[in-house]
Amino acid sequence: MSSLITPQLVVLDADLGSERSDVIRALAQRVVDAGRATDVEALYADAWAREQKTDTGIPGGIAIPHCRSTAVLEPTFAMARPNPAIDFGAPDGPADLIFLIAAPDGADQAHLKLLSKLARSLIKPDFVEALRNAPTPEDIVTLVEGALSDEPAPTATAAPAAPAAPAAGEKVRPTLVAVTACPTGIAHTYMAADALVAAAERAGYNLQVETQGSSGAKPLDPAVIAAAGAVIFAVDVDVRDKGRFAGKPVIQSPVKRGIDAPDAMIAEAVAAAGDPNARTVGASGQEAAAQTDTADEHFGKKLQRWLLTGVSYMIPFVAGGGLLIALGFLFGGYRITDNAATIVLENTLLNPPDGNLFTYLGAVFFIIGSTSMGFLVPALAGYIAYAIADRPGIAPGFTVGAVAVLMNAGFIGGLVGGLLAGGAAYAIGRLQVPRFLRGLMPVVIIPLFASIIASGLMLLLLGGPIALLMTGLSDWLSSLTGASAVLLGIILGAMMGFDLGGPVNKVAYAFAVAGLGAGSLDNQAPWMIMAAVMGAGMVAPLGMAMASTLLARKQFSPLERNNGASAWLLGLSFISEGAIPFAAADPLRVIPASLVGSSVAGAIIMGAGVTSQAPHGGVFVFFAIGNFGMFLVAVLLGALVTALVLIALKRWAVKKPVVEPADQTTAVPVTV
Repeated sequence: MSSLITPQLVVLDADLGSERSDVIRALAQRVVDAGRATDVEALYADAWAREQKTDTGIPGGIAIPHCRSTAVLEPTFAMARPNPAIDFGAPDGPADLIFLIAAPDGADQAHLKLLSKLARSLIKPDFVEALRNAPTPEDIVTLVEGALSDEPAPTATAAPAAPAAPAAGEKVRPTLVAVTACPTGIAHTYMAADALVAAAERAGYNLQVETQGSSGAKPLDPAVIAAAGAVIFAVDVDVRDKGRFAGKPVIQSPVKRGIDAPDAMIAEAVAAAGDPNARTVGASGQEAAAQTDTADEHFGKKLQRWLLTGVSYMIPFVAGGGLLIALGFLFGGYRITDNAATIVLENTLLNPPDGNLFTYLGAVFFIIGSTSMGFLVPALAGYIAYAIADRPGIAPGFTVGAVAVLMNAGFIGGLVGGLLAGGAAYAIGRLQVPRFLRGLMPVVIIPLFASIIASGLMLLLLGGPIALLMTGLSDWLSSLTGASAVLLGIILGAMMGFDLGGPVNKVAYAFAVAGLGAGSLDNQAPWMIMAAVMGAGMVAPLGMAMASTLLARKQFSPLERNNGASAWLLGLSFISEGAIPFAAADPLRVIPASLVGSSVAGAIIMGAGVTSQAPHGGVFVFFAIGNFGMFLVAVLLGALVTALVLIALKRWAVKKPVVEPADQTTAVPVTV
């Protein structure tokens, strides 16, 4: 196993800039220069995305930016001791020891455990002080390798010894349990666990911690959970299997607070253990899940998260079903819809209809695809409810989704039904019930009553009006021709090109995918919308590739030209994120160029009546795209427009130099 750190990955007492982004980029460059990663911008983007979720500065002048990245070739630990120190959001001031932990997206468990062990060492004062005083990079490497070779400390999840009986008159001290987890699962997860264990020891309490990190998780013993007086969730993501902690008083905070203020969290947990009115984990675990949201998350943001969760789980049904239906048409012709079920039931591979094997295979593909597409609305509703109420919301969500299909309420019925089922399940799960009923809540009581409420409302009140709305929407989409179709294409194209995989892009994509199941030979408007969204989403990466590798190579850096070469394949595959390295480096030019080109592609596709029965795949699902030639023309024209606009902005959209105040003697050119 190769070393995690080398002298080349250490920067000592150097000026790396005034912003944390400068330091992260400098360390990412070191990792690439050492041959341990392939792309500076990709590694920087992944580390910066993690930094945006939670500040990685911790008390003691330390910062630990970290990430998993497809650009990383082997697990790596890079260190900087900058002068001056850089603010990474720690409560006690800037950091003068900065450690970048970079793990490959598919790192093996042995390497991940080493990275996690190294992160845990960074809360040990002696180790940190030695790093701060080390004179050379070679000394840093020796210290790190020494920390990794030490025997591991006893695990925090080991079963505790039976507590000694308290002496007469002595107050019984509660046992506590905790779960720590962060999005990456490399550093903060384990550092928070160690900090909480140390704080509990200082306070004289027994704490058992379950670390749900990248190197695996050892679940807490159910007996330990049962004996615990309270549970601490120091997490930035959902806790796995939260129902284990049902009824326990809970203290929940972001994982970073477990590092910054472990003593306060222990004190709060002890107080909660003795407070009969303390907040507890709901019978289904969703009470804790609700607290994972940031305190300032408004309802609109929550609603967006719930809906996008449903769409993300629905997409595999649509993707597989749409491609299979397209294959059915390819093998059996467009009239296969008339008698596919009869062909499948009355024939076999050895006895195809009229001796035509392709017709039989087309019928098989069509039936499987249609069945998969039939889960579109139930899956959408089920996983919206899951996002709101966790697992107890799935059954009532799927049920109300099926009722929406029965009522012809379509995907809008699925959206509304999922919200109803999730809200009902969440509300029922918050009820305080006798202990003997708690085990029945998530598997019987919540699904039963939430299904009655949500499906009853859909059947009795909402299904009919929503069905009328769906009929009106379908008729309107079917009537789109000429200028109205082109205008819709412009709007969808602009949304796809605006933030390259961000919230606006996802709204447009979700709209197209959710309506895909309503498409048919007689109503091809949903297929046209899907084609416009997919084509427009391909434009930005292809435009970047065209500009940086063909039309204006000299205006782009070598790194950008390399990114452009990769963007060809990403764009052809409908992976809009291929343009993100360009947008991150030059957003004020790239985003307008992307908006214009994507709008052009969307308008041409809608105006020409191009269709797509596949929700993803780009040019590689050509057999699912109607009028594939015009689809290619639209995408290439949109990419060319994007490239030309970007080149023009690079040449002429440059800010004039900004002159410093009178006491300065230099003028610094600033460009956007």
